[in-house]
Amino acid sequence: MSTDSSGLPPAAPSRRRFVTGLAVGGLAAGMGLWRLPALAASGTPRPLQTLSGTDFDLSIGGSMVDFTGRARPAVTVNGTLPAPLLRWREGDTVTVRVANRLRNAYSSIHWHGILLPANMDGVPGLSFDGIAPGETFTYKFQLQQSGTYWYHSHSMFQEQAGLYGPIIVEPRAPAPYHYDREHVVLLSDWTDMDPGALFRRMKKNASYDNYYQRTVGDFVRDARRDGLSATVQDRRMWGQMRMTPSDISDINGHTYTFLMNGTAPAGNWTGLFKPGEKILLRFINGSAMTYFDVRIPGLKMTVVAADGQYIHPVTVDEFRIAVAETFDVLVEPAGADAFAIFAQDMGRTGYARGTLAVRQGLQPPVPPLDPRPLLTMDDMGHGGMGHGGMDHGGMNHGAMDHSSMGHGSTSQAGTDHAAMGHAGHDMQAMDHSAGGMQQHPASETGNPLVDMQAMSLAPKLDDPGMGLRDNGRTVLTYGAMKSLFDDPDGREPGREVELHLTGHMEKFAWSFDGQKFADVEPLRLNYGERMRIVLVNDTMMGHPIHLHGMWSDLEDENGNFHLRKHTVDIPPGTKRSYRVRADALGRWAFHCHLLYHMEAGMMREVRVEE
Repeated sequence: MSTDSSGLPPAAPSRRRFVTGLAVGGLAAGMGLWRLPALAASGTPRPLQTLSGTDFDLSIGGSMVDFTGRARPAVTVNGTLPAPLLRWREGDTVTVRVANRLRNAYSSIHWHGILLPANMDGVPGLSFDGIAPGETFTYKFQLQQSGTYWYHSHSMFQEQAGLYGPIIVEPRAPAPYHYDREHVVLLSDWTDMDPGALFRRMKKNASYDNYYQRTVGDFVRDARRDGLSATVQDRRMWGQMRMTPSDISDINGHTYTFLMNGTAPAGNWTGLFKPGEKILLRFINGSAMTYFDVRIPGLKMTVVAADGQYIHPVTVDEFRIAVAETFDVLVEPAGADAFAIFAQDMGRTGYARGTLAVRQGLQPPVPPLDPRPLLTMDDMGHGGMGHGGMDHGGMNHGAMDHSSMGHGSTSQAGTDHAAMGHAGHDMQAMDHSAGGMQQHPASETGNPLVDMQAMSLAPKLDDPGMGLRDNGRTVLTYGAMKSLFDDPDGREPGREVELHLTGHMEKFAWSFDGQKFADVEPLRLNYGERMRIVLVNDTMMGHPIHLHGMWSDLEDENGNFHLRKHTVDIPPGTKRSYRVRADALGRWAFHCHLLYHMEAGMMREVRVEE
């Protein structure tokens, strides 16, 4: 039997336990007292611990938690998972003393989406050395913004192990909408495995959680529907790519238990309301690897903020929230005493859920999972081009037999694309409509860390995404959201940098331009410049991309300012651009916020220099 790095065998709860979790789930023992018994699977979920003011003390330590019937170690803050809710106020200067009580590991806290000096950003190796065991680091910075944000560790896999929590920054001026009550809804994913062991498993067998690969029965059904020739052609293309259309997410409900405010589904986290009240729900995706599709059956949701920034209100039935994004929504519960908050994972393998109710203890019906989606060639940027649009010759991969590639990488280690304009990456007057065949950097050609290249891409800002199209519900899109303010900078970008999101599914290798973080020089920005970053997704996975220290101002399909964000989701088959004002000196992280993708290499350093 295999074991994780703690020497314990991986848990093997039933399928139902995976989906629903224990009734409570939660801390079994505080601050490393692991001999104490786990919480029983009954009782009421505890509310988020809330700290407010300008002066804070946070203690990072170890606790035992039980979400699946077996107590497992977690990394917690002040003995809680999630970490305490921090309530700040725009304009205040906050001081946060963070003590590391872990016995044998450095730690850190990154304030996700918060603008601050580089030495307060909390990324070990870039902005500081990390917090050594037994030491305390003091963060101090002034708040230049308001809205819903979150914080998490940037040290190895501590975020997956529980070190994450919500932040609310109260605005100095009244919000442009009214509400009577608010609730934070923090979504996350939990694994009983040691996160390091899970990463090693992904490197050895990246398709471990893909239970839904197509069968002979699927072939017969598809042949009857689409014809034998088309079905054979479809299977041939997928076989040549060594990929499967059912590979929606690397890790899913077969490994994860999905949590809402640290509560497993059967625990029924509950937020209260009174009839006639307008409720503000602050959704945060604090998971390591999971996209969630969120709806509240029986209620419309009006989205009023994205990533902490006000937008023109958009009323929807459902929204997809990528890892690290936040959405603020208004709801007006009426006509029932209880409503389910239902957040299914993108692959339809499980869900987090809670309840809005007039009192504790009510449990409205939980909707069934939607049908499992399948990727199409069009989803991956290969639609309408014959043979899937794959550029086999350009990639020098022959028949896409990735297991037999013996050629070396042409990685341009040490090349600064921003400074040198390599492979067309530093270009003026890009075609933002992404029409025609997509060009690729030389570092992708013949690269054993790149298993595919997208050839026909578009921004797809109005596309709800796979699994959400034509489902009978109104679904939020990036195109439907528009910042409530004009471009705060006003200047046109002076230059453009294009980066390709690349990967190899079988090797679980992820990168920018086929080059791992350790192999390339930083992307250099000139202090004060306005520039455009264009991201091209050459993989079959979505990637939420986060640039630390600066806003990412998403452009529409005509290259105009559209939506201010701190994390921009780049679905497969898309090419999206955003503007950056380089107004923060220092060294900053730029990475995919899927934790295991970042650790596998999809990260760059950005330096803003005088």
